[in-house]
Amino acid sequence: MKDSKTLLAESADILCKNDSDAESLIAPDKERIIALLCRYIKEIETFNPAYGLVGTTDSNELIIKHILDSIAPLGIINRLIKEVNTKAQRNKEEKGGFIKIADAGSGAGLPGIPLAIALPECSFTLIERMGRRAGFLLNTKAALALSNINIEESELEKCNSQFDLITFRAFKPIEPKLLKTLLKLLAPGGIIAAYKGKREKIEAEMASLQGAFPAWEAIPCTVPFLDEERNLLVIRQN
Repeated sequence: MKDSKTLLAESADILCKNDSDAESLIAPDKERIIALLCRYIKEIETFNPAYGLVGTTDSNELIIKHILDSIAPLGIINRLIKEVNTKAQRNKEEKGGFIKIADAGSGAGLPGIPLAIALPECSFTLIERMGRRAGFLLNTKAALALSNINIEESELEKCNSQFDLITFRAFKPIEPKLLKTLLKLLAPGGIIAAYKGKREKIEAEMASLQGAFPAWEAIPCTVPFLDEERNLLVIRQN
């Protein structure tokens, strides 16, 4: 079994090799990203027994199925951020220096915290309704000194903010009510990016919504050291 730092470093190299947009973010900042991810892993391992943050106690499984799964589509998400900027026709100065990204139902901070570590120029809001998990997120923000994240302890339906990009891990089917809520939280030209599994399940899931929602696409995503199909479901606001 590899130690956390080695596994993360090898995975970072794989992501850089496979995607030039991921490389542009990781390569210049690799040491800082890996160091913060290692600290984040320790926070999860410390609080997981009491808070039930993730469904594993195995360190490698935690890293591969949760941390790497969260950061694997980094290159895709970076391209989506560029797309949002282009649609809105705004530069860094016009938007105050930050793209606003929400992690809906953040739980242990997945994928929000790994993405926030790799995207320090984006502003992240981690939305979590459970008080103990929101407390964990606040503690982790302080422990990792992440100035680009905010924690909102709230039901998703009660959130009043708008975001350029909303992301979440959603291996259960997306219900129409949830999708309507997410679309209302999008700023003009915004995008939803949902972490999903097999494409055939995505197709069946979206077909069940009977075309009541905007066009979508499923973008394949390879998670280092994970032999399971992953896709990023991208839904664009009309």
